[in-house]
Amino acid sequence: MQHATGPIDVIHATTIAMPPRSAPLVISVHDVAWLKDPSHFTRRGLSFFNRGLELAMSEADLLLCSSRATMADLARLGVSEPRLQLVPLGVDLTEAPGVDTERVRATYGLKRPYLMWIGTVEPRKNLPGLLAAWRKLERDIDLALVGPRGWNENLDKLISDGDRSRVKVLGFVPQADKAPLLKGAEVFCFPSFTEGFGFPVLEAMTQGTPVVTSLGTSTEELGRGAAVLVEPRDADSIAAGIDSLLADPNLADKMAAAGRERAAAYTWEHTAERVLSAYRRAAA
Repeated sequence: MQHATGPIDVIHATTIAMPPRSAPLVISVHDVAWLKDPSHFTRRGLSFFNRGLELAMSEADLLLCSSRATMADLARLGVSEPRLQLVPLGVDLTEAPGVDTERVRATYGLKRPYLMWIGTVEPRKNLPGLLAAWRKLERDIDLALVGPRGWNENLDKLISDGDRSRVKVLGFVPQADKAPLLKGAEVFCFPSFTEGFGFPVLEAMTQGTPVVTSLGTSTEELGRGAAVLVEPRDADSIAAGIDSLLADPNLADKMAAAGRERAAAYTWEHTAERVLSAYRRAAA
């Protein structure tokens, strides 16, 4: 590497794909979700992640963690505290204008009030739990699912024939459409089993959309005091969380305001400052 760049002070691997070590090494570890439930991942993915983590734990000078939840996971695996540094990520704080919200409603055929979820379709995102909770709601509200197909989850089989007119599977949407779709939702629901950070939670908060998300993972850190927190393995808990916001406009407004304030604390400038601090520690 240094034949092309000249001498370097620090190498930063932004995932656990390990580069050759020829200078102090900093590695970003966003989560260790595959260790918590290997069945949620492909065999090839497990092999890659396990080897990458093994090398990161043995070779890295500093491991940058997106959340305290990930820091705690690495500490339980035996990484010493001085090698861990919390580096929360940032979010685009631009709020979508109302005209864009109307545009995306027309584009995607969203003619009724809707709940929204964003993510890759994979097991740890808990779409079966979200669908079960949505079916328990005694309300006339659709469910919009945004994001690409992933692995080990068949969305077509999860949606029953009776649901198909009201579950709007939008798939991948352009970045310009995501914010107005979030702004137009009554509630954003993100009941993942495991997350390393939780971008969609902050993205929804930025748009003033009240959030329901999971206890026991990194989204609890983002949502504590600014979202309704639920038990992701309990469809009744998820349904009750959603219904609490739909039934109480004052609570929804309170969560929307608290969410905007919470999201505003997660800037990319703050992330850059933390990363620079890590580089200085590693270089020293």
